[in-house]
Amino acid sequence: MSTDAFIGLGSNLEDPTAQLALAVSELAQLPQTTLVAQSAFYASRPVGPQDQPDFVNGAVWLRTDLTAHELLDHLQAIEQAHGRERLRHWGPRTLDLDILVFGEQTLGDERLTVPHRELRNRDFALQPLLDLKPDLILPDGESIATLRRLCPDNNLRKLPPRPRHPGLID
Repeated sequence: MSTDAFIGLGSNLEDPTAQLALAVSELAQLPQTTLVAQSAFYASRPVGPQDQPDFVNGAVWLRTDLTAHELLDHLQAIEQAHGRERLRHWGPRTLDLDILVFGEQTLGDERLTVPHRELRNRDFALQPLLDLKPDLILPDGESIATLRRLCPDNNLRKLPPRPRHPGLID
């Protein structure tokens, strides 16, 4: 049975918009997975250390037959292919891919927490989710729309549109 998974994308190194656009194409090629929709891209100040460039963020909606951990393995492989280095917490990165929501599942182990533990505090994750599915409800019953209204502002700015991936089914 397929699960709707919402993936957050972020980058602030090596042409971040291009990094995200390429990642969307790579996510569309995952096995047992269909790319349903892609959000706009947004720029925002970094969370944590401010001595780094602004981030570009977005999200995709996937429909997948993979488990959450199988999907995580694929996301981490894509990050590595983009040269992701984990040098400091909340530091700069070429590509960051996070499972924000995975169907109705709530998971918490040493590798994965779903819904993403910082989701409610991240306008750069909530706004793309709102773009993708305005009526999205988390497993605990909270709506993305309500969380977005309550979320602290991080100077979020919508970027001009890029060509969308041709494989979208929406």
